[in-house]
Amino acid sequence: MAGNAGSVPADEPVAMSAPNLPKVAGIDPPASAPAQTAAPLDDLTPPPGLLLQDRLAGRVSDLTTLHELIERLAGTGSLDGALNEILRAGAALVGARRGLVVCEPADGLGPVTTLGLGLAHAELGHLETVPRCATSYGRLLDCSDGRAEPVAVPDLLGDTELDPRQREVAARLGYGASYAVPLATAGTPDLDTPDLDTPDVNPPDPKRLGAVVWFYDEPAEPVERQRHLVGLYARYASEHLALLLELERARARTATLTEELLPGRLPRIPGVRLAARHRTGPHGGGDWYDALALPEGAVGLAVGSVSGSGPGAVAAMGRLRASLRAYAVLEGEDPVAVLSDLELLLRLTEPARTATALFAYAEPARGSVVLAGAGHAPPLIVGAGRTEFVETSLSAPLGMLACWEAPSVEVSPEPGETVLLYTDGLLRRTGEPMDRAFARLHAAAASVPEADRDDPGAVADHVLRAVLPGEREEAGPSAVTGRAGSADDVVVLAVRFD
Repeated sequence: MAGNAGSVPADEPVAMSAPNLPKVAGIDPPASAPAQTAAPLDDLTPPPGLLLQDRLAGRVSDLTTLHELIERLAGTGSLDGALNEILRAGAALVGARRGLVVCEPADGLGPVTTLGLGLAHAELGHLETVPRCATSYGRLLDCSDGRAEPVAVPDLLGDTELDPRQREVAARLGYGASYAVPLATAGTPDLDTPDLDTPDVNPPDPKRLGAVVWFYDEPAEPVERQRHLVGLYARYASEHLALLLELERARARTATLTEELLPGRLPRIPGVRLAARHRTGPHGGGDWYDALALPEGAVGLAVGSVSGSGPGAVAAMGRLRASLRAYAVLEGEDPVAVLSDLELLLRLTEPARTATALFAYAEPARGSVVLAGAGHAPPLIVGAGRTEFVETSLSAPLGMLACWEAPSVEVSPEPGETVLLYTDGLLRRTGEPMDRAFARLHAAAASVPEADRDDPGAVADHVLRAVLPGEREEAGPSAVTGRAGSADDVVVLAVRFD
């Protein structure tokens, strides 16, 4: 985007920064002026009304562009997405090609994030080697009261007081000027103000969130019109960032709570090897898994999901999981009795919730697994000779009927086979109808490489990559991660029989 008169243009022009030339009949006639014309047309002064009209048209164009940029920012639902949009929009407004944004809330609670526009990872590393106090955005971040003003450095290499390291980095990266603005909210209004119509003599202190800087390839600085527009944009962007920041912190707290309520490690039981993967959605759900060593070398296996999301669902999940462990110790050899007790507890203590659950009583020495499910997806057996779903009876979720009961099913995995227990979130996250989601899961399990079949963790990871290819993964008993747009938790518990 090119700057207006008085600034050195950057790489490419943008329409909103170019002057709007008036189009008036007779300004450029096809025929030459007669000889007796008193003055050439170029010397004629446009009427005052025409100048005002042109100015108003330019102002409307600027506000329209600003409105479109703000709408795009409002459509972002993640902190990183909003920061990237701020970089792109601000670069268009000030006429720069590259930029850097630092999210660093003044309260010290994080998260701290640095993102670049038009800058490679190595170039960001070079910028971070410059002493913070020498950078324009660093001065904004270190401002104690949050009332910092934008910082323009129109000629970096021409500044005799420039830090030597900053000069070296600027020459290496090829930028000659910068313009930085703070990202800060208006703060919390003074609650002691007696009347909302009375102006507060002590306005609330701004709450610093971070700072953003744009780099020009040549010496330049934005003109007053551009400064005004980017200032308005930054004001709205800061409020939007503050909301996303609180949402991000809430997600992190919920994810931490979920991780603490799930098993810290899986038990070591002769004859079986266990691995679990857990991915949370953006709001935190109530999916869980468990594995419990029982008397006589048996093991109790459970997966389940509580309806709803957020801290309430996570807390309900913790209560149900703890209760299921107790029932498993008392009568784990009868999965139907375990789920019946859990259903009664749910109706008495969580009458507004429902839950799906699957409990299995496995005896590795006998190669036997007895299981029962309540509205839950069937397990999947994965082996060299077969990949098939376990045929379970159709049953309602817990809390849906006055009394729950369904027959149990016994299966006999062969040595070397892996039984996959999972929650419905794995299927729903595909975004496909259930029949196609089941088909995708079956194909993913059937395609596990031979070299990975001996490791239940590798089997679980392969299935997750194949079923949800767009999501990042983390290894471990309780890997908490997922896409921002995915609403469901995902649990996969892999049990390999030796």
